[in-house]
Amino acid sequence: MKKLIKEFKEFIMRGNVLDMAVGVIIATAFGKITTSLVNDLFMPFISWIFGARDMTALNIIVRPEVLDEAGEVAQEALVLGFGTFIATVIDFLLVALVVFLIVKAFNKAHEIAEKKEQAAAEEAAPEEPKPTTEELLAQILEELKNKK
Repeated sequence: MKKLIKEFKEFIMRGNVLDMAVGVIIATAFGKITTSLVNDLFMPFISWIFGARDMTALNIIVRPEVLDEAGEVAQEALVLGFGTFIATVIDFLLVALVVFLIVKAFNKAHEIAEKKEQAAAEEAAPEEPKPTTEELLAQILEELKNKK
């Protein structure tokens, strides 16, 4: 049992697991923000465009609910939730847009960092020593001898 607990502790303390946990927590919080953005800002505007009080008014009732003699619901209504679907699609598009922009910014930053590293490597590369005047004259003399 102690070995199992030790292995579990090592697994949990790995960097990848902690990074993933932080990512999930941030994603959950970000999901709440985008859902609020869609439900509280975009959907009222879209409802106003369609002339509905809210997006649930855009739903289509296929079969109304059936009440029994006591006034309780005997059979639930069958509803096609177009308003809910539109809200979910807008929510998805916003999340996808933000993720796209984050990945694009990360790739651009990575590209800039690579260019800086490459420039630093080129700058740090030792230059070939320039031949002296005597060496150049010796090379010219050698070439003249070879041509004859």
